[in-house]
Amino acid sequence: MKFFWIFIALSGALAVIIGAMSAHVLRGIMQVEDITRIQTAVTYQMYHTLMIAVLAVCSQRISFKSIDQSIWLFIAGIVLFSGSLYLYTLTKLYGFVFVTPVGGVLLILGWLSVARLAFIFAKPK
Repeated sequence: MKFFWIFIALSGALAVIIGAMSAHVLRGIMQVEDITRIQTAVTYQMYHTLMIAVLAVCSQRISFKSIDQSIWLFIAGIVLFSGSLYLYTLTKLYGFVFVTPVGGVLLILGWLSVARLAFIFAKPK
């Protein structure tokens, strides 16, 4: 659990730092499409970091494999999706564009894993 909270803190801080840099420092240096790509990465990183925090709180109260599975899928998705967008933007190494969709699929799988929780917690009427 400690790893999750450290990841949440660092990921959130990094998203704010990179977001601020893209809005202020990099505006005059990078092209508009590069700034847009970075802002997309920051947005996805922050939303999913917040979801990891919600799931981490849930995981401390109740233990379900689906919760931890969702957290790990979101972590891997953030690293691969946002990370590949950052790296491609900074290096222009085209190979990174093939990593981005893998990260996106992992983020989708994370949300589907969260959806499984509805069946775990759903109570028949």
